[in-house]
Amino acid sequence: MKTETCDVAIIGAGPAGAVSSAILASKGWNVRVFERQHFPRFSIGESMLAHTMELLMQAGLYDDVKAHGFQFKDGAAFDWGGRYTDIYFPNKSTPGPETTFQVRRDMFDDVLIKGAQKKGAKVSFGDSVTAFRSDETGATLTVMSENGTTTEVKCRFALDASGFGRILPRLLDLEKASMMDKRRSVFRHVMDNIDDPTFDRNKILVSINPDQPQIWYWLIPLANGMSSVGVVGPDADMVAVGTDPEDRLNKFIPRAKRMHEVLKNATIARPAGEIVGFSANVKTLIGPSYALLGNAAEFLDPVFSSGVTIAMKSAVLASDLIDRQFRDKPVDWEKEFVEELKVGVEAFRACVSAWYDGSLQRIIFDRPMGEKTVTQQLTAVLAGYAWDRTNPLVREPARFLRVVDELCAQR
Repeated sequence: MKTETCDVAIIGAGPAGAVSSAILASKGWNVRVFERQHFPRFSIGESMLAHTMELLMQAGLYDDVKAHGFQFKDGAAFDWGGRYTDIYFPNKSTPGPETTFQVRRDMFDDVLIKGAQKKGAKVSFGDSVTAFRSDETGATLTVMSENGTTTEVKCRFALDASGFGRILPRLLDLEKASMMDKRRSVFRHVMDNIDDPTFDRNKILVSINPDQPQIWYWLIPLANGMSSVGVVGPDADMVAVGTDPEDRLNKFIPRAKRMHEVLKNATIARPAGEIVGFSANVKTLIGPSYALLGNAAEFLDPVFSSGVTIAMKSAVLASDLIDRQFRDKPVDWEKEFVEELKVGVEAFRACVSAWYDGSLQRIIFDRPMGEKTVTQQLTAVLAGYAWDRTNPLVREPARFLRVVDELCAQR
């Protein structure tokens, strides 16, 4: 067995892996990234939040993304049985970037990891991590290449950025049942051929099924006339409506009248796929000489596009702590990583829960518009600024949403 050494070993080259490797490599550390697939590769999750631009700036990757020409995004539009409203990201209470992009993830993830490579990160593709052990002095990974060669990699610290692969949770028995209900997502890419002059390509369109509010749809316009289209709902309801992902999409989309009309000229660019039971959790985010980032740790729900934001935030937090730890400065992983990351995760979790119990749907459509500050605070979190403790929605998310829902009911 071959052996290698490095300062930091990162499992996965997606957004969390790219951001953490770019930051750590730019600080002079020897960083190795091991990715099972070859890039570019398809991934779902194309709608970014404004706060991700700030995180990309911190990683030194923003200019690479901006130069690529992805679809501009300034907010989210919502349709429910003919009722329409939108959230405009610049109308937020938290300072920071006001707009973002809607991206093809195969291209976006490729741009990010190539940017990390330019900063000195060493990335290998076609490599799978098959075993892992660690203690307070460091970690050891067993890495198998696609041609069967096995390498033992010793590092001072390891990060799991493997996304839905969830490598360390599986290897270390860290997986924990999610509190979220089991849902199914079906999706495809289309050449949208949208000719409706009233359609706003700068926003994701979220539609609510008029008969089953637990079921919702996304339409994410991408660059060059492509769009991502999907439906999310309780697993049993999704299975009952069709025999396969294509059949389910074809039967569900006509129920979202606005989306159906907008996509009347669409042609399929990528066949339908699906993800079942995507919500996940773990027993711990940290262990001796390792930490879990992004979806490898926890995934809530796609409804507010929080996944990439949480992944990048976790990468920025962990990278800063590793750099300080390596420089013999005091660090507190529980307080500065676990508890800090949880602040934003809980704000997003409250929004997801409120969406599915119907209260956030009511708030979005019946916002007490005289309460300008409330709208700006809600917009800030939906734009990704879920770690701003000056925002009461971040400090007490469940209470904030309950009070606002009560205000809406009094209108």
